[in-house]
Amino acid sequence: MEKKEDTGASHDFNIEANQPAEDSEYNLAKQHDQLARGLKSRHIQFLALGGAIGTGLFVGSGSILSSTGPASLFLAYLSMTVIVWNVMNNLAEMVVYLPMRGITVPYFVGRFLDPSLAFAVGWNYWYAYAMLIGAEATAAGIIIDYWNLPVNIAVWITVVLVVMLLLNIIAVSFFGEAEFWFASIKLITICGLIILGLVIFFGGGPNQDGVLGFHYWKTGGAFVAYKAEGSLGRFLGYWHAFVSAGFAFITSPELIAIAAGETIDPRRNIPKAARRFVWRLAVFYGFSSLLIGILVPSDDKNLLGASNASASPFVIGIQRVGIPVLNHVINAAVLTSAWSAGNSFLYSGSRVLYSMSLNGQAPKWFSITNRRGVPYVAVLFTWCFGMLAYLNVSNTGATVFNWFVSISTISGFVAWIVVMLTYLRFRRAMEFNNLLNVLPYKTPLQPYATYFTLLIVSLLTITSGFQTFMPFKAKDFIAAYITIPVFLLFYLGHKIYFRTPMYIPVEQIDAITGKKEMDELEAMGEERVPKNWLEKAWYWLA
Repeated sequence: MEKKEDTGASHDFNIEANQPAEDSEYNLAKQHDQLARGLKSRHIQFLALGGAIGTGLFVGSGSILSSTGPASLFLAYLSMTVIVWNVMNNLAEMVVYLPMRGITVPYFVGRFLDPSLAFAVGWNYWYAYAMLIGAEATAAGIIIDYWNLPVNIAVWITVVLVVMLLLNIIAVSFFGEAEFWFASIKLITICGLIILGLVIFFGGGPNQDGVLGFHYWKTGGAFVAYKAEGSLGRFLGYWHAFVSAGFAFITSPELIAIAAGETIDPRRNIPKAARRFVWRLAVFYGFSSLLIGILVPSDDKNLLGASNASASPFVIGIQRVGIPVLNHVINAAVLTSAWSAGNSFLYSGSRVLYSMSLNGQAPKWFSITNRRGVPYVAVLFTWCFGMLAYLNVSNTGATVFNWFVSISTISGFVAWIVVMLTYLRFRRAMEFNNLLNVLPYKTPLQPYATYFTLLIVSLLTITSGFQTFMPFKAKDFIAAYITIPVFLLFYLGHKIYFRTPMYIPVEQIDAITGKKEMDELEAMGEERVPKNWLEKAWYWLA
């Protein structure tokens, strides 16, 4: 039987049929199934930071320190920040050009590159977000268990998951407000820890007799050899740290892109959020990773395994200098970070599913929204897979957490590769249509920064499980690389069934649909003018 063309995933739009009325906005959904623009500037900026600052920093950094040493940890987080900077720039240029309701990354992949790749990366994104929900719920359960309360961990996981669901199912403005306050707690915590780190650095802790400085860098070694001796071992340690640091960053740039369709005045707020997001990330991760290496030696036994909340290097460092009570305060703040990140991932996963449904790449019922504009079917379906966190009941928390880390990290790297390929094609289409010079948002060093970053992320993806060969461990190898054949199965299956071309020829790429309406939306936006110095400071911050 002859296969039909994939009309759902193609972008050969009938522009006249899709032309909106003068008082409406162009979007990808029917009027009763569209998302609401309820996210303000501060919501967008803190949503992205909330998703980026989670258990990858507060818990996962401990295992990196233990395996590779403080210098490798510090350099790895800074290196990954450079990668995120480019990916964020790529996404920002595309979504600021077309910040339509219902868009997500797969929409741009299908419109500018290849419908089959859009299908595969869409499900890859959803899969990564679903795994990340489970990872954060597992971590939250472990963190709560630090207080040795006489309650089964399944109860805590249930509480965490139910709160995530409620925050996402009610209304997007309510979700944005909750995420703003969750992220605010994280930022206050990190700022407090940085100040605390300076105090401990100069010997201000109760159990300290003098200046601590970089004592642990000297005694334990700044670089810990990994899987080999000498210079090779130190390099492998850095590279392993680089790969592992990806877990803390994956999918975080996409949070801003996904939220563009629900953002008030997106062409003003998205560039602002994109620029500030990367610099804030660099400052917070740079200082925090440096602080971890100052507070805790890499051979501290509590870092190994991450079997309970004491695996958080911040909590360990506070305990080592004898500061009372504060370890519990920081542990509570770490808990809110896991909750916040899981909250963001549930939001993002549901929006990816919603957008794919609009483009015919997922069942139509995922595009159903309630009267407040929340795609509740997609939210519920994505949330259900977070229940994999209950694996923690019959396994150690560290084992389950590491399963989620391995799966989601490689999924994130694959997604970034597709994002960069799509951006290069988007840029080519803009040049072909003489639109490159009129883009509403342009970033520096392009396209050269993207070529370089694409090479590095490809190497990270290929070598992400190199340690499984030293010696070879079948289970670890499968965990490290299972995502790649699954992605290829989705991609090749779709391409063979629908007989799509290798890529959309540049002359056939639709670079126009939606532009006029987005230009009009931008023209209707009103620039906020501060009335006093306090408002000026607040507008700069949020």
